[in-house]
Parts: sequence; structure tokens; C-alpha cells
Amino acid sequence: MMRPWVLVVAATACLVAGTVVRTQEHPAPAPALSSQDLADIQKLSAGYAQSLGTCKGEEWADLFAPDGGFASGPRGMVRGRQRLIALVMSERQCNAGGERRARAVPTAVIEPAPGGAIGTAPSTLGHYEDVYVKTPAGWRFKSRQVITAQEKAAQLTSKDFADIRRLAGDGTGVFGDLYINTPDGWRFRSSGLVIDAAGPKKAGTAYLKNGGHYEDVYVKTSSGWRFESRVFVSAQQESATIAEHSRRVE
Repeated sequence: MMRPWVLVVAATACLVAGTVVRTQEHPAPAPALSSQDLADIQKLSAGYAQSLGTCKGEEWADLFAPDGGFASGPRGMVRGRQRLIALVMSERQCNAGGERRARAVPTAVIEPAPGGAIGTAPSTLGHYEDVYVKTPAGWRFKSRQVITAQEKAAQLTSKDFADIRRLAGDGTGVFGDLYINTPDGWRFRSSGLVIDAAGPKKAGTAYLKNGGHYEDVYVKTSSGWRFESRVFVSAQQESATIAEHSRRVE
């Protein structure tokens, strides 16, 4: 007497499970962007060019979400307001002999994405790959990754850089910020993992907070990025030049 009811329940459960699976396979599309959204996001590129070229570090840092960051191969992934300000003030135009002037404003190609929007914009080195997020203060950069012409030729994208950083352990708190002693005083150099991806070997250098650093070589496999090699160089093994003219901070 119970069998028909059991079959109905089982069939219903399968139907519900099937609905859940189909929903997971096909997530809801990203909300459309209004004309105001597009205009506000374009303003980020304008503010970026203006504040970077004229050394307004605080204004430049305000263009990023509180948990957002700027990334490039030579600079690493730079997060946090004070690091972002220090990065601007270490730029060539912000030091002795540099010419402070607003840079050309790149026009970004923007499209909606889950959680906000994504975009690309030209730069003097190649192009930017952006992720934008809408905060209580308006649209901000969640991330802006510089892709140089050489890196583009090597078919690298911001995802490749993010995957390499994740593989190497960037963001786990063990790597420090590197500062260089210059004629203008100590200047920010990089944060976390520095990636040289333009050459035939994709190499990385990560300076540890407590001294020493890793020298890595990465290779892209069918399963993603992997170490070809990782060598630890102790503080004692580091060259006198590095020890004398650079320092690491948390």
C-alpha cells in the first residue's frame, strides 16, 4: 500500500534535485549596466590617469575598493591604501627630475559580470584588465592588472597572473613589501610576488618578511600553472647589494 506514495516522493525528490543541478549549471546572468554605471566606471580611468600622472597618491588610492588592488609583473599585487599611495610616490614622475602631468585618458571597454563589471583599457605599456565593483562610495576598481605588449604576445591574461600568485603562496602573509634606497630616500618597489613573464621562462621572486627569498620558475600544464622549480635563497646568501640597498617590511 505504501509503494505508490514512495514512488511519488522519490520522483518528486529527483525532480527537485534536477532543478537544483540545472540552476547551478546555469547561474543567473549579470545585471545590465545603466548608462550612468558606464559613465561612472569610465570616470575611474580618467581619475586613474590624472592622479597617477600628477602624483596625487591619496586620490589614486581612493579609486580602489577597500579590498581591491593594483597588479603588474614588476610591482606584484599591491593592496591597502598606504601601499597604493607609496606605489604612486615611487613612480618616476614623482621623484627628482620627473615631469608631473596628466596622462591620456584611456577609454575602457566595459561589460557586466557577476558581482559588478569587467573591462579592458589601453595603456602605454599594453593594456589593463579590470574588475569593477559598486561600493557605498560608488564604482571602484576591485583589481587592475597591467598586461604588457610582451606579456600579451606570450598569451598571458590577468587570470594567468592570479593563478601564478595563488600557486606561489602570495596573499598568505609570508611575503613582504620591498623598498629600495634611492637618491630621493626609501621608495616602495613591490609587494608580494614579482613575476617576470615576458621572457621564455616565467619566473618569480618573492621576498620573505623574515629574510631570504624564493626564486621560482613556472610552467603552464594541461592542469594549470605548476612549479618547474623553486629555490630558497637564505638571507645569508643574498647579495650584499640587496642587503645594503633594499629592505622588507610587513
